[in-house]
Amino acid sequence: MTGPVRYEVEDGIAWLTIDRPEARNALSKAVRDGLWDGIRAFNDDDTAKVLILTATGERAFCAGGDLKEMAETSLQVPPPDFLPQFGRNIDVPKPTIAAVNGVAFAGGFLLAQQCDLVVAAAHASFAVSEVKVGRGSPWAAPLSWLVPPRLAMEILLTGDPIDAERACDLGLVNHVVDAADLRDHARNLARRIAANAPLSVLASKRTAYLSAQFPIEQAYEKAEEIWEPVYMSADAQEGPAAFREKRTPEWKGR
Repeated sequence: MTGPVRYEVEDGIAWLTIDRPEARNALSKAVRDGLWDGIRAFNDDDTAKVLILTATGERAFCAGGDLKEMAETSLQVPPPDFLPQFGRNIDVPKPTIAAVNGVAFAGGFLLAQQCDLVVAAAHASFAVSEVKVGRGSPWAAPLSWLVPPRLAMEILLTGDPIDAERACDLGLVNHVVDAADLRDHARNLARRIAANAPLSVLASKRTAYLSAQFPIEQAYEKAEEIWEPVYMSADAQEGPAAFREKRTPEWKGR
């Protein structure tokens, strides 16, 4: 992939990088198209086990929509395919990590929110800033599942940024690290995930979201359905066998 978004795979880890630092990695049409292409490439790439979404530079992960472009096109309601939203307009079964290297405002907050895990540089900050420019954030509907409702309300009503440490305290961020360590930390986290049994990883991700979709009793039933084929897989026999034989498991994904 060329243009303002790059897709690369290193040792089973996919990197999807927004490369428009001169505009704080804002979501122009070219960036949005590149994100769609990258996510589809990841879904289709059997060699890629985990995706890391990040951006170039230290100022911004993504400052949100390209307001100049919005003004030029008189954008009103964004179409359903305006931007890839994992689990909403595109299914991404494999794990995703946001490596947030700067401000994540508006659409940038969206990109971080939809990833399964978030690693942030210490100087990063997060805001659902649409109220400050008269725009909308329907994509923020899951926010009150991620953080307590009153905190979600404050984030949405004020549009004020919160720093990485507070975002971590709230549960929006998994790890806060020095900016110089961001890529290595995200890579190491991805490698630990990629080393696990692939069917179990995919089932774990699906299980984690059940409580947001179903009442608890139904969530248990769905979880049983998700995990039964994992129990029946060859990998479910390989794991205990490798433990008994004191060797590294050789996962087949079946």
